[in-house]
Amino acid sequence: MNYLLGAFKPSCNVSIAFSDGKTRKQVPLKKENGQTVLVPLFQSQENITGKITIDPLQGKKVDHNGVKIELLGQIEMYFDRGNFYDFTSLVRELDVPGEIYERKTYPFEFSTVEMPYETYNGVNVRLRYVLKVTISRGYAGSIVEYQDFVVRNYSPLPSINNGIKMEVGIEDCLHIEFEYNKSKYHLKDVIIGKIYFLLVRIKIKNMDLEIRRRES
Repeated sequence: MNYLLGAFKPSCNVSIAFSDGKTRKQVPLKKENGQTVLVPLFQSQENITGKITIDPLQGKKVDHNGVKIELLGQIEMYFDRGNFYDFTSLVRELDVPGEIYERKTYPFEFSTVEMPYETYNGVNVRLRYVLKVTISRGYAGSIVEYQDFVVRNYSPLPSINNGIKMEVGIEDCLHIEFEYNKSKYHLKDVIIGKIYFLLVRIKIKNMDLEIRRRES
């Protein structure tokens, strides 16, 4: 039985390295298993380059029907786990069918990649970017390796950022007016505002102000 199990183990080690991996900023990313790892940070329109290394295990060779690398931007809904919608898909063929007897390195490059959406891990949805290397094989099954990276896109402050006023209440009983100093905020911004009780004809025990994040 051990022999049969060993027959289906990968016959090589596959590694993915970015060209500027040692100098590029690294940010934490939470994986599906709950583990947090550091991965490179990119912006849209950047070049993504590096190399793939395939290292056969000692005494083994890798028969394959081709080697390719894909850059994927994927959206996954948590109620439909395992099914991804690819909004970005770029492919580079690295090798034609053949055999690999010793360590082999393949350079790759994706130039000025358009990555319009930012990496996001929410309650209901996940948006991720990943490099996917596939060593295609027949009956033995393909060998696949993934490398995540994070995308953040920065934009200038809005030239117009007017405040917000809104009114709520109960007719002839309660009239409250909310006032916020602006309508658009940075993720680490401070929300400043005022609440006016214009009409109060009911007994109020307490009042809570709550900020909610809603995904759509």
